[in-house]
Amino acid sequence: MIPFTVAEITAAVGGTLHADDAAVAAAVVDGPVEYDSRKVAPGGLFVAFAGAKVDAHDFAAKAVADGAVAVLGSRPVDGVPTIVVEDPRAALGLLARAVLARLDGLTVVAITGSSGKTSTKDLIAALLRTAGPTVATTGSENNELGTPYTVLKVTAGTRYLVLEMGARGVGHLRYLCDIAPPDVSVVVNVGTSHIAEFGSLEGTTQAKGELVEALRPSGLAVLNADDPRVAGMAGRTAATVVLAGESGTAAVRATDVRDLGRGRFGFTLHLPGADPVEVRLDVAGRHQVGNALLAAAVASHAGVDPTSVAAVLGDLEGLSTRRMDVFDRADDVTVIDDSYNANPASMAAALRALAAVAGGRRMIAVLGYMAELGEYERTGHEEVGRLAAELGVDRLVAVGEQAAPILHGASVVASWGGDPVLVTDQEAAVALLRDELRPRDVVLVKGSRYRTWDIADALRAEAAAK
Repeated sequence: MIPFTVAEITAAVGGTLHADDAAVAAAVVDGPVEYDSRKVAPGGLFVAFAGAKVDAHDFAAKAVADGAVAVLGSRPVDGVPTIVVEDPRAALGLLARAVLARLDGLTVVAITGSSGKTSTKDLIAALLRTAGPTVATTGSENNELGTPYTVLKVTAGTRYLVLEMGARGVGHLRYLCDIAPPDVSVVVNVGTSHIAEFGSLEGTTQAKGELVEALRPSGLAVLNADDPRVAGMAGRTAATVVLAGESGTAAVRATDVRDLGRGRFGFTLHLPGADPVEVRLDVAGRHQVGNALLAAAVASHAGVDPTSVAAVLGDLEGLSTRRMDVFDRADDVTVIDDSYNANPASMAAALRALAAVAGGRRMIAVLGYMAELGEYERTGHEEVGRLAAELGVDRLVAVGEQAAPILHGASVVASWGGDPVLVTDQEAAVALLRDELRPRDVVLVKGSRYRTWDIADALRAEAAAK
């Protein structure tokens, strides 16, 4: 974090300082802000949350002993300099806003979407690092805690702050944008993710568009030209709008999209005012073409030349963990670990990636439950199963009773000759795969955050042991 005195932090968060030593107020916090006491470092600030099972105030003394200058919490701690506030989480947001207010020359890039926002964030961050020091959201820490936590990692030398922002309802993105007002807003797509909270696709569109509405007139909105709901957000801002996609209306466009093998794709990139360049993505999935175009639009705005854009996109292998992570085992089985989370759109993208990676090899899809779909839950799962069958998945494994509609969806495709099976849990899925896998199989593992990744981890561990 950039240097703040304890007194300045107290004022920024509207708190009350409880300290035995008057000199504490003048002490400078210039280390990391952490809410995990194990990560505390000298010069930092420890944020104590009182949870249902663990009260972090009990670790406040140890945090100070490990070098924290002070503690931000909801109650005083004896013998520990504590900035007391009613809600430490909200206070963290206020502190992040105060930090950004002191920084000149920092460009804040915010990304949202129903699916693909983490991959797009990773691509944007990789490109912007060629233009200057960049801080980006780790994984998908994209909520009211993760956003300020990421903001507080910036230093005086940071030029770009890349923030993935998630939402589960109307007003959520508006709140995050109050913490970190964006200079560039990127909207990937609108789909059925968390539709139970949004109520409808219209509600989702309204909520995602808050990211565009938060822009100042001097800002930039980068919108997916291939998603009509996203492209339609252009009318919700006075900022400059750039459409990116494969549509002829896009200013940043891909043509001649081609399969390079093993699920990788290449295309010709067209940027305004520049000669076309050839891009060969090193990340798996046809959907990554659209993500790359959004990232290229942001990079071009930052002054990254097209040749460098193509080079970075071609060299970038790994995205955040458990997202389109393709690895080969010693027994010649290929695994696609996309197990971090799932919704119908990301499931569809992953299944198409499975078909592309397989290239005629036997395909096994191990699919878990998709959460928070509300009244769309059954049809959402059935649509995924139908697509798996249409793509010719050979072995379709649904994990858990809630995922059973996936198999029903596959069964209605009369031409499908695949083999469906419902297993009770992750352990049963691992046991089934252990018995059935054979050389040259390609396995996709995907589901919502219900330990689906245990299956991918077991496949990886077995690969390491072979």
